[in-house]
Amino acid sequence: MMEFQKDNTFITGRMKSMTYAFQGAKKLITTEHSIMVQFSLGLIMTIAGFYFGISKIEWLCQTFAIGLVLSVEGLNTAVEKIADFIHPGYHERIGFIKDIAAGAVFFAAMTAIAIGLIIYVPLFL
Repeated sequence: MMEFQKDNTFITGRMKSMTYAFQGAKKLITTEHSIMVQFSLGLIMTIAGFYFGISKIEWLCQTFAIGLVLSVEGLNTAVEKIADFIHPGYHERIGFIKDIAAGAVFFAAMTAIAIGLIIYVPLFL
């Protein structure tokens, strides 16, 4: 087995990190249904932003909300995968950990919904 060697050079080390990050994002978007749903909603909201011509500040808030939800959803997925790897069967404490991670997604999603309502409801009234 070959030993992992960290790349300590600044440029190539960052390029490798970006490659791994891109691969991770691609895996999330193509394999995880919750991410697929959230990513699709993010695309829909981005299209809505262009359609309604939202302001720069509204774009900042909307982009932050989309990124927040996708990030927390990705972390939730990582927690679930680690928990399933450590203890594949049902365990009460693993379930508790997974519920907490899912709760974090709930908070992010509720924040995104609030931001979406603040931006878009006045456009319909």
